[in-house]
Order: sequence, then structure tokens, then C-alpha cells
Amino acid sequence: DGVTLAIKLQPRASASEIGEALGNELRIKVTAPPVDAAANEALVRLLAERLDCPRGRVELVRGHTSRHKVVKVFGLSAEQVVAKLQSG
Repeated sequence: DGVTLAIKLQPRASASEIGEALGNELRIKVTAPPVDAAANEALVRLLAERLDCPRGRVELVRGHTSRHKVVKVFGLSAEQVVAKLQSG
């Protein structure tokens, strides 16, 4: 029914990028500031773009005001998500 990703988000980075996993969290940087959910939206857009899926299939489940977030991706298997994140 979906793949859950644990993410540590760094807002206001110099470039938006998906980094290496650190422990059980994936490190992601976005250029957007952590104001008015701009960083959350940038995170969801970046993941949707990298996973080549519609924006509506990537949902922020937990951590709206924290750097530690949980995102759920619908319509892809865990293997597909890992392959697409590693190929980027």
C-alpha cells in the first residue's frame, strides 16, 4: 500500500539534493527555508521528481515541524524506490 521513508531534512541548503542514508534516515537537503511549509513542499516535490511519480503519490505523514520526517510513497515497491533514489 506504500513505502515509508524516514528522512532528516536540512532546509536552506545551497542545493537541493538527496544524500546518503545516515543510520535509518535518508539525508535530504532543500534550498527552501523552513517557513510556511516551504521546505516540506520542496521535499515532496524533490522526491516526486526523483521517483518519477505524481506529486500526489508522495505524502508527508509525520514531522511537519521537525527536521525528522516520515514520508509515504504510494504506487511503488520498496525495491523501485531504492533503485530510483540510488540512480539519481
